[in-house]
Amino acid sequence: MRWFKFKRMTGRLALTAMVLAPTSLLAQSPASFTLTVEDSRGVVLPGATVHDSAGKLLGHTDSNGKLTVACTTPCSLHVAASQFSEKVLQISSATTVRLELAAHAEQVTVTAYRAPLGSLESPATTRMLSESALNSTASVTMDGQLRELPGVELFRRSSSLVANPSSQGMSLRGLGSTSASRTLLTEDDVPLNDAFAGTIHWLEKTELSIQRIELVRGGASDLYGSSAIGGVVNVVPVRPSADKPTFELMSSYGAESTYDDSLRVQAKHGPWGVLASGGTIGTDGFIQEAPSQSGPVDISSNVHSQNGALLAEHDYDALRLFVRGSGFNEARNNGTPYQTNGTRLWRYATGADWKGPREASLVTRFYGSTDHFRQTFSSISNLPIFGNAACSFRCGEIPSKFSLTPNNELGAVAHWNQPLTAGLLLVMGADTHDVRVWDQEQSYGSSTALTNLHDHQRDSAVYAEVMDGYKAWTLTASARMDWFQNFDGHGLLWNGSSWGPNPTQPTQFNQHFFDPRVGLSRKLFDHWALSASGFRAFREPTPNELYRSTQVGNQLTKPNGSLLSERATGWEAGLASEYRWGSVRTSYFLTQVNRPITAVTTNPNSSPILLMRENLGQIESRGVSIDYEVAPLRWLAVDGGYQFAQATVTRGTQDLGNWIPEVARNLATMNVRAFRPALGTVNLQGRLSGRQYDDDANVYQLHGYFRLDAYASHDFGTRVQVFAAGENMLNRQIEVAKTPTTTLATPRVARAGILLRLGRDKK
Repeated sequence: MRWFKFKRMTGRLALTAMVLAPTSLLAQSPASFTLTVEDSRGVVLPGATVHDSAGKLLGHTDSNGKLTVACTTPCSLHVAASQFSEKVLQISSATTVRLELAAHAEQVTVTAYRAPLGSLESPATTRMLSESALNSTASVTMDGQLRELPGVELFRRSSSLVANPSSQGMSLRGLGSTSASRTLLTEDDVPLNDAFAGTIHWLEKTELSIQRIELVRGGASDLYGSSAIGGVVNVVPVRPSADKPTFELMSSYGAESTYDDSLRVQAKHGPWGVLASGGTIGTDGFIQEAPSQSGPVDISSNVHSQNGALLAEHDYDALRLFVRGSGFNEARNNGTPYQTNGTRLWRYATGADWKGPREASLVTRFYGSTDHFRQTFSSISNLPIFGNAACSFRCGEIPSKFSLTPNNELGAVAHWNQPLTAGLLLVMGADTHDVRVWDQEQSYGSSTALTNLHDHQRDSAVYAEVMDGYKAWTLTASARMDWFQNFDGHGLLWNGSSWGPNPTQPTQFNQHFFDPRVGLSRKLFDHWALSASGFRAFREPTPNELYRSTQVGNQLTKPNGSLLSERATGWEAGLASEYRWGSVRTSYFLTQVNRPITAVTTNPNSSPILLMRENLGQIESRGVSIDYEVAPLRWLAVDGGYQFAQATVTRGTQDLGNWIPEVARNLATMNVRAFRPALGTVNLQGRLSGRQYDDDANVYQLHGYFRLDAYASHDFGTRVQVFAAGENMLNRQIEVAKTPTTTLATPRVARAGILLRLGRDKK
C-alpha cells in the first residue's frame, strides 16, 4: 500500500513538472524592448548607460535617447546619465524613463537660450526653483516664492494677496516698474503678462500644476520681445506621467483667514495624457494703513480667487500634440469700501512639439485670452462724513470713477532648433501678438462723464540665434526684429444726450526695433568659468499706460497717449564656480533704459495725489550680484544671494540724480533647508532689504527691513504629508508705501495644512 501511494505521488509530481516546464521556460525566455531615456522636460538623453540587475552593461542610448535591450521579463534595469539621478526600474514592454537632475548637478535652463545650456556655459545669470523648493516655501503665492531669489521685487513690497493689481509689476536688476512689469512671465512659450496693463496675475496658476520656475536676469528681447528688459521668468507646467500620483490634494488655513486649496488629477494611458488642476486662494486680509494713521474709511485689503486648468496631450513617436485651457477669477478690496476691483480671465493654447533626427526640434504654439477687468476709484476725504463730527482724518471717501476694461488677446509662436555640427546649434523663430482693448469709464464729480475707447496693438517679429561650443569656449549670438503697431484707435464721449468723438483721440503709431545679444563664456579647468554678454531690449507702452488712469491707495496716475517705447542697453560679466558641494556665481551688471515710462508727481497736495506717466530721459542700474547654492551635508542645503544696485535717473530735466522709486540698493536672501526621512523637512527663509523711496521726488523714504519665514513638513508614508508655515515670524512692521500715509506689509501669519497623494505612484 505504501509503495502504491509513493508511486502515485511521484507520478503526480512528474506530470506537474511536465506541465509547468514549458511555462517556466517561456517565462524565462529573453525578449527585446526599446527603452527611451529623457530628462524631466522630455528632452532625450543620448549616451545614458543601462545595466541589468547583475551590473552587466547592456549599452548606451543613441542620439534619440533610445536603446533596445534583450532580457528576461520582468527586466530589472539600472539607468544612469551624467549630472542626473540614477533610477532602478522593472519593465516588460517598451518604456520611457525620465531622470531628474541630481542634487549637485550642473543647473540646466532653456529659458535663456531656448535650448538646454549648463550654468557654466551660460553667459547669462540663471536660477531655477525646483518643485521641491516651491513646495517648501512659507508663501502661498508665486511672487512670494520668487522672492526667495535675490533681486526679485514687485513694484511694491506687499504680497499679491493684498496688493492692488496696479502695483503687481515685477522688477529685476534694480530697474523697478510702474503698473506694468519690466520682466516678462511666460508658461510653455505663452506670455502671461496682462495684455492690457502689463501686470502679472500672481494667483492665476494652481500650485500643484507647476513643475519648476526658471529665471534669467538681464535683457532677453532678442528671443522674447517686449517687456523682457529686466529678464524672463518661465513657468514649466506639470505634464501627465505614469510616475506621478493620480490624485493630489493640498489644503491649508491660517491667520487672517488665509486659505490655500489646490487639487491635481492626472492620468497617462499609452500615448494619451490628461491633467486637470484647480484651486482657491485668498485671505480676509488686514488694514494696511499704519494704526496711528488710519481712519474710519479704512477697511481690510483682501482677495478671494479661484483658478483651474485642463490639459490633454497625445504622443505619437517624436510628435506631441496638446490642447490646454484655464480660467481665473478674483475679487479684491483695496482698503476702502469703494476701492475694489475684479478680474475674470480665460486662456487657451494649443500646439505641437516635434523631435526630429539629429536632435532637431520644432515648437509651435497658438494661444489666446479673454479678460474682463473692473475697478472703482475714489478720493479720500478728511472732512466729517455722515455726521461724524469727531473725525478729522481719513473720515470717508468720495466715489470718483468706475471702469470696465474687456480685452482679447491672440498670438502664435514657432521656433526651430537645428544642430549643424557637434558643437554648433541654430535657432530660428517667429511670433506675433495681437491685443484688442475696450475701456469704458464713468467719472463722477461736478459733471458726470461717460467715455468709451477702443485700441488695437500688434507686435510681429522674427529672430535667430547661433550657439557655438568649441572646447572650453561657448559663443552665443542672437538678434530679433520687431514691428510694433498701435492703430485702429477711437474714443467716444457721452455729452448728455448722445455719443460723439472724444476731443482726445488714441494715438496711432508704428515702431521698429532691432535687438541683438552676444554672449561668451570660457571654462577654466572643470569647475570655473568666465563669462560676458551684452544686449539691447525694449518695452512697448501698454494701452493702460496710454489711455487709462490707475489708482493705488491715495495716488492717482494719469495716462499719456504720447508715450514712446522704452529702449534698454546693458551688459554683464561674471565668474562662476561649480563643485560637487554646490555652485557660486558673481556678476557685475549695467543696464541703461532710455525713455523710461515713469509716474511723475504733478500735484502732491491734492486728494488723491496726482501723477502723470512720462518718458524720462534715462535711468541706469549698475551693481553686483552673488548667487550661491551649496549642500555642505547630505541632509542640508543652503541657497540665496546678494544684490547691490545703484539705480538712479541719469538723464533728463525731471528727477535727475534721484533713486528709481521702489528699488533698494541692498537686497539679500538666504534659504536653509534640512531634510531627514524620519523627521521631515525644515526650511528657514530670510530676506534683507535696504531703504528705498516710494516716490520719484525721493521725499517719502521707506526704511529697510529683515523678514524671516519658516516651513516644516512631515510625511506619514508616501500618501500623507502634514505641514506648517509662518510668514514674517518676527512680526516686523515693513513699510510698503507713504502716499503720504504709511501702509504696512503682511504681519505675522501662521498656517497649517495637509497634502494627500492617492493612486499609483511609480518611483
